[in-house]
Amino acid sequence: MKIAIVHDDLVRKGGAEQVALSFKRAFPDAPVYTLTYDALNTYPEFYEHEIKTSWFGKFIKSEKNMKRYYFPFGILAMQQLDLRGYHVILQSTTHCAKYIKCDPTALVITYCHNPFRLVWSTDSYEKVRNANYFKKKLYHKVISYLKRVDEKAARRTDWFITNSHEVVPRIKMAYQPKHEIAVINPPVKCSNFYVANEVGDYYLVVSRFESYKKVDMVIDVFNETPDKKLVIVGKGSREKEIKAKAGPNITFLSGLNAVDLADLYAHCKAFIFPQLEDYGITPLEANASGRPVLAYGKGGVLDTMIPFKENPRRSTAIFFDEQTKEALMSAIRLFEIVPMDSQFIRQHAETFDESRFIEKIRAFVGAKYYMHTRDKVNGGTLQKAV
Repeated sequence: MKIAIVHDDLVRKGGAEQVALSFKRAFPDAPVYTLTYDALNTYPEFYEHEIKTSWFGKFIKSEKNMKRYYFPFGILAMQQLDLRGYHVILQSTTHCAKYIKCDPTALVITYCHNPFRLVWSTDSYEKVRNANYFKKKLYHKVISYLKRVDEKAARRTDWFITNSHEVVPRIKMAYQPKHEIAVINPPVKCSNFYVANEVGDYYLVVSRFESYKKVDMVIDVFNETPDKKLVIVGKGSREKEIKAKAGPNITFLSGLNAVDLADLYAHCKAFIFPQLEDYGITPLEANASGRPVLAYGKGGVLDTMIPFKENPRRSTAIFFDEQTKEALMSAIRLFEIVPMDSQFIRQHAETFDESRFIEKIRAFVGAKYYMHTRDKVNGGTLQKAV
C-alpha cells in the first residue's frame, strides 16, 4: 500500500496540524504534501519529516501572504500537485488538500476538520459580512467559483472522517458523502503534560485573539473580580484592543515553548474555554494536566468533556450555557466550591491520547483499503466474465 498524506498548509500551530503530525506517525513512510510550509511557524516536529510543497510554496511561505495570494494562485497550485501513483491519499483538510491530482483508482480518505468556511459559512467572515456593495458582489463571485471547485474535488472522496459530531451535519450538507461519516476525535499528546502536586492561584486561557474566541468576555469577568488572577496565552488580530482593556490582575504571554506551556497548564486553577469550536484541543491539554475546564457547553466539548452534574469527582468540566460574563461568573463561583479529582481528569484525557488516535486511523485506513482492493478485484473479475 503506497500512501501519501496531504494537509492544506503548514504555516501555523493548531489542532489540524497536530492531526497531520499524527498521520505521519501512523504512516512514517508516507510523504506529506502541502500547499506551503513555513518551518519556523508550525510545529518543529515537521523538521524530521519529508515535506513536499506545491510550486506556490517555493515563493510564498508566511500565513499572511498565503491568505493574500490563495486566490487564484494557491488554488491553481494545489490543482497541479500531482500524486498519481499512490494507492491511498489520506487528506487532512478544511480547504485545498482535496484539490490535488490523483489516480481515479486511488482510495481517497478525507479527514475533514470542517467544510471550507469561506465557501460554506460565508457570513461568519466579518470582512465579507461588512463589505460595501461592490466588494460584496466581487467576494460572492469568487466564493461561487470556489464552491464549484470545492464540491467537485470533494466528490473524489471515498470515505470522510471528521473530528466531532458537531461537524457531521455540515459535511453532509456541503458534500453529500457516499458513505457514513466516521468520527475519530483528534489526539492530545498526554506525554507532553503532567499533573502538578500543587496548583497556583490563576485561571488560564490559551487562545488566538479573534472575535469568536470571546477572550474579551473573559477579561470583562476578571476586570470585575480584581482579586482573581488570569493568565492569557496567545496572539491575533484583536491583540491591541484586547490587551488595552485588561486590568492589572491579567497577564499576557506568547511565544512559549512546550515545557513552559505545560507548566502553565499544570499549575492553573482551571482552564477557561468560552468559545464555540468544532472540536478544541486546548481543553484536552488542560485535562491532560489534571486541570478542570470551564467551557461554553456547545460544540466539540460535548465529545471530549464530562460536565459536572452530580458527582464533581467524576467530572472534567463545568459548562455554562450562554456566552455572557454572568454565565461565566456563575461557572467560576460553582467551580470554587466543588472538589474535582485531578487524577480522574488525567485518566479521562488519556482516552484521547495520540497512541489511541494512531491505532484508530491505521485500523480505519487498513479496513477501507482492504474493501477497496477487494471491490476492484471483484469488479475486474465480473467485467471479464461479462
